Amino acid sequence: MTETAVDFVIVGGGSAGCALANRLSADPANRVLVLEAGRSDFVWDPFIHMPAALPIPIGNRLYDWKYESEPEPHMGGRAIYHARGKVLGGSSSINGMIFQRGNPLDYERWAADPGMETWSYAHCLPYFKRMETCLAGADDWRGGSGPLVLERGPATNPLFGAFFEAAKQAGYPLTDDVNGYRQEGFAPFDRNVHRGRRLSAARAYLHPVMGRKNLTVRTLAMTTKVLFEGTRAVGVTYTRGRRQHTVRAGEVILCGGAINSPQLLQLSGVGNAGDLSSLGIDVVADVPGVGEHLQDHLEVYIQYACKLPVSIAPGLKWRNRPRIGAEWLFLRKGLCATNHFEGGGFVRSNDDVDYPNLMFHFLPIAIRYDGTAPTKGHGYQVHIGPMYSDARGTVKITSTDPREHPALRFNYLSTDQDRREWVESVRVARSILNQPAFEPFNDGELSPGPEVETDEQILDWVAKDAETALHPSCTARMGTDDLSVLDPTTLRVHGVDGLRVVDASSMPYVTNGNIYAPVMMLAEKSADLILGNAPLEPSHAPYYRYRDGSPLYPTGGNA
Repeated sequence: MTETAVDFVIVGGGSAGCALANRLSADPANRVLVLEAGRSDFVWDPFIHMPAALPIPIGNRLYDWKYESEPEPHMGGRAIYHARGKVLGGSSSINGMIFQRGNPLDYERWAADPGMETWSYAHCLPYFKRMETCLAGADDWRGGSGPLVLERGPATNPLFGAFFEAAKQAGYPLTDDVNGYRQEGFAPFDRNVHRGRRLSAARAYLHPVMGRKNLTVRTLAMTTKVLFEGTRAVGVTYTRGRRQHTVRAGEVILCGGAINSPQLLQLSGVGNAGDLSSLGIDVVADVPGVGEHLQDHLEVYIQYACKLPVSIAPGLKWRNRPRIGAEWLFLRKGLCATNHFEGGGFVRSNDDVDYPNLMFHFLPIAIRYDGTAPTKGHGYQVHIGPMYSDARGTVKITSTDPREHPALRFNYLSTDQDRREWVESVRVARSILNQPAFEPFNDGELSPGPEVETDEQILDWVAKDAETALHPSCTARMGTDDLSVLDPTTLRVHGVDGLRVVDASSMPYVTNGNIYAPVMMLAEKSADLILGNAPLEPSHAPYYRYRDGSPLYPTGGNA
């Protein structure tokens, strides 16, 4: 069945897709169609909208693509589970709701590559500001009138107080705002939680404009192929129910994320010509970088038992859940109204790095993402991992069936730098968690346990216990070299016309921290590029640099 043509078809109603749908449809002359393979984020669904319910959608086929990596060769052949949102709002409807922009020098690193000059921090900061309403206050670094309302974590549990004090005792600074002038240090975190509910990209950007006559959103609509006439993309095919549909479009914009977008490019004949030909796929454009350069953040939990009954562990008891649930349902307050990742920080693990390479999330309970706990009593933990691993992986289709997951290989722990920083990260975490500030609470390390001490033991434990932080990126990266996929000035795919990619796969390098905020900034900035709008004026706001005159970034920023 062929449908009426539209100006823009957006493949993926996730984080970037929701932002683009809002911005592109603001002009009533633009007809915009959003195709989302998952279902709607129904307003009555507590597993999406209740912040503390975040472990429930992960691993559930109704919300999650349920990816797994290939056996990782440096992790004992383990297949690492990867949750990705399969619902309107994408991963912003199932993630941890932590809002972190990354370090300003992340964007100086982007801009240092040839052709990437307009992706510097000065050029990106205005778009970060445009998209947010920071309830902690607008200033030179923070926005005050955007769709994304950001609440600062209260971090009032005494374990947070001990954590921040212990960080100072260990020699690390506090900072006012990890998204402001200085990222390095520890502070309460901004979160995509507003009035006790998750504020996903769908709720912030898409639902407020669903009434626009020029905007159509179709859920349960799985795009199977980009259609080409020659080397120009002219539309897509998608399935809905048992029917296949074809829609023609002036532009096709892929917003499926770092796994789905390269998969769809490859299925459509855009990728490494040799790999595609071996599967019998007609090659439209030989773009060998598609599916390459896969980056991610790996993390572990350093968990401790707590002497005092101050953690949030009682909230897990079945006898307490009806009261806690009712408190959220009727008052939007209590333990269910927060993601509990209310604070953390960023530090340098060695003096060779110019800006923080480790990220901490503190949690006032000892628990895994799947809800399992190492103790029935009280506990606490930090999530810790390196931010700038130089390991690179791949996303490769192994079948022409769009429903078959591609092969994912991350190559975690495969480099000397990665292994060095993993050992450092565990030692830094322990140095903080064993400071005097934790003396009233510290009842001993649960995981990995004091018997894990040497470098080799630490690396063995990481290989056996680490999980992804769920930040896959860079598989259709911007750039001008032979292995880049996108033109940095347009986000168009090299070698074809009428086709762009705007999502985490577009990043040239993964940023320092959770990647939701950078993805939303990228979508905001790309909307202006797509519409031909004048870009926002670059910012002159200064930012903190530990080492002035770094040899890698000799002209970036201010001290």
